[in-house]
Amino acid sequence: MALYAETQKLKAKTIFSLQEMKTKQEKITCLTAYDATFATLFSQAGIDVLLVGDSLGMVVQGHNSTLPVSMQDMIYHTQLVSRGNEQSLIIADMPFMTTATPLDAANNAALLIQQGGAQMVKLEGARIETIQFMAQQGISICAHLGLLPQSINQLGKYSVQGKSEQQAEKILQDAIAVEKAGAQLLVLECVPAVLAKKITEVLKIPVIGIGAGVDCDGQVLVAYDMLGINLGKQAKFTKNFMQQADSILNAVLAFVDEVKQSKFPSKEQSYQ
Repeated sequence: MALYAETQKLKAKTIFSLQEMKTKQEKITCLTAYDATFATLFSQAGIDVLLVGDSLGMVVQGHNSTLPVSMQDMIYHTQLVSRGNEQSLIIADMPFMTTATPLDAANNAALLIQQGGAQMVKLEGARIETIQFMAQQGISICAHLGLLPQSINQLGKYSVQGKSEQQAEKILQDAIAVEKAGAQLLVLECVPAVLAKKITEVLKIPVIGIGAGVDCDGQVLVAYDMLGINLGKQAKFTKNFMQQADSILNAVLAFVDEVKQSKFPSKEQSYQ
């Protein structure tokens, strides 16, 4: 089996190259990264997108949610990832309450870009007015729909979204709206595979799934889950790629290979 990163000449990724990958139906790979060492390893292994996720609040800082993560935390970790990165596109999460108004969102995004080195920022929810305003300022935006971890106190628990016909239709319409508002990428989290497939087909922008089935344009996992070192409960959609690898590099290469060949996620790792 030829691993993707061994057969491809790596070029620096941009939002335009991700768009081209969607057009060519070539799967996009994404992992979270929080420091320079992992950023370098992931980038050299051919990971297309490095997401500096506010998930660091749980897997790095030890909190029970992403809510305590601050802008300074995100800027710091984005700087670390930026220093280690070689060719991947860097996306940084907008932490809780940093997008309260469109101006707040734009100013905080500017910090992640100017000080942190991010090329794109990700914000949760169908924040149409905010996305429009940020796009007008020249900010590259990744929207995030489905399960929204920053809304955990409203949701009560981490659960699959879009299971009812009404919920599914709302997520679809929100996806169409965020694209129209100016989002250039969309992350779908914990939604039924059939809904994710429909959204991916309807949207022109790339759709990256996490717990959203194999038909999305790409897949993202929290790196700690992918490496089997997350001490919390493993979600259904994760896979420990270290179980059959003799090194972290080979585990990452296996992840790349399985995503590129549409082997991950399997039906067992998807929601119906």
